[in-house]
Amino acid sequence: MNRVCKPYVDKFVIVFIDDILFYSKDEKKHEEHLKVILEFLKKEELYAKFSKCEFWIPKVQFLGHVIDSQGIHVDPAKIKSVKDWASPKSPMEILQFLELAGVGQQTR
Repeated sequence: MNRVCKPYVDKFVIVFIDDILFYSKDEKKHEEHLKVILEFLKKEELYAKFSKCEFWIPKVQFLGHVIDSQGIHVDPAKIKSVKDWASPKSPMEILQFLELAGVGQQTR
């Protein structure tokens, strides 16, 4: 699906396996994007199951992100868990944090 939707990915489309999500700044643009995507799928002989489709959703949570008319943002729940993370107190806790962050191997 990424290959098929490539002309629109990162412009107004996000693809994950067989899910297509498209986003727009306003309703007029959204209508244009909807027409473009549906025509494109028809041209490629791909079909969407209408019962699995959702249209005109103002805000969507998708793969740890929130997509709305303002753009794509990290899900606030994910940010909150990082902000609420207790600061490491011991050298072992610091090492565990660094390993989790992906820099732990460099410190050994």
